[in-house]
Parts: sequence; structure tokens; C-alpha cells
Amino acid sequence: MSAARVGVVTFPGTLDDQDAARAVRLVGAEPVPLWHADHDLKGVDAVFLPGGFSYGDYLRCGAISRFAPLMDELIPAARAGLPVIGTCNGFQILCEAHLLPGALTRNASLHYVCRDQRLRIEQTATPWTNTFDPDQEIVLPVKHGEGRYVASDETLAALEAGGHVVVRYLGGNPNGSLNDIAGIRNEAGNVVGLMPHPEHAVEELVGAPSTDGLGFFTSILKNLVNA
Repeated sequence: MSAARVGVVTFPGTLDDQDAARAVRLVGAEPVPLWHADHDLKGVDAVFLPGGFSYGDYLRCGAISRFAPLMDELIPAARAGLPVIGTCNGFQILCEAHLLPGALTRNASLHYVCRDQRLRIEQTATPWTNTFDPDQEIVLPVKHGEGRYVASDETLAALEAGGHVVVRYLGGNPNGSLNDIAGIRNEAGNVVGLMPHPEHAVEELVGAPSTDGLGFFTSILKNLVNA
């Protein structure tokens, strides 16, 4: 059986695409570079939207990337069930593309935050979290200036009632996100947005706070192999 193929998208200003590709490779899957200006998903089995500052965060974070040519292919594919995850700037892009509800705004402190963050996995029934235990506590890095998740009261209630909160902050909220939300999924569960960076917590050798981020990559591999 050929290796599962996970597309890693690069926009102008993307910073973490090579980290994401390395994490994909570490678990035995094949990372496939996807360029923002292309119209071809190259037949990938899943897609990773990495962090960074796409288009310099002009206008709003992710608002310009949402209109990239590749997104014309990705949006309908995600709505049809393609597993997609966005971390940090990728999460912002998914919200701007209306693949996920709500928005990411300036941190409540108005300061950039960079620290190791305790989190709780609240939803394991997604392609990206199925190897975690329910309520498992993990540590991942956060590094963002606009990571405060906001949504209407109605949307928040629907997220909570539907079990759509995937990851929640523990031990102090780094950005003021409502309900301590660090990550959410769509109704179908195939699209996940996450503000922390799992791709930066896969190898102890580079000084990562943990290897807890590997779980997101082993999860997608398990999902694709068993599909």
C-alpha cells in the first residue's frame, strides 16, 4: 500500500510549512507541497494549512488567503469530506473561508504570546484526534498575536452542545478566547482548526516542550489507512 499523502499548503508569508511536512514524514505519511496559486490538490488524501503570516496579515489574518486559487479547490473538497486541519494562521484561514464558524481576533492582552500551553483534548471523534484519549491533557506551543476565538452566543452554544470544541486551554487562557476554546471542528468533523502548533511538538531533540503534537499526525494516518 502506498503512503498516505498529506498536502501542506504554502501561502506568501507561511512559516511552518516545512515543520508540518517533517511531522507528516515522521509518522510515515508522504507530505505533498501545495502552492497557493495552483488549482490542483494533486489527489492528496488530507490537507494541512500551516501557521505563519499569510500575505503579511494585511486586511485580516487569513482574509486574503481565503481567496487564493488553491482555496477554490480546497473549499468544495473540504465540504465533500476531505480531512483538513489548520493551525494558527491556518485556523484563521478556515474561519475566513467559512469552513469553520467564528473568527480569530487580537489577543485580549493586545500582546503577542509565545509559550508552552497546557491543553485538554475534548473531542477524539475526528480524523485528526482519534489516537488521543478523551480528556487527555497535552502541552503544545502557542505563538500568535491574534488567537482570541470569538463567536456569537448562539454559535458558542451550538459548538458546546454539538461536541464541536476539539481542544481547550488549561492553566490559563493565553489570548482571551471565549470558553477557553483552542480548537474546533465543523459539523461533519473532517475540518479542524487549532490555534496551538502540534507540528512544533514532535521531536524532543529540538527542544520541544513535548512530543504531544505527534498525536494529530498519527491520527490522520490511522484515519486514512483504515478508510
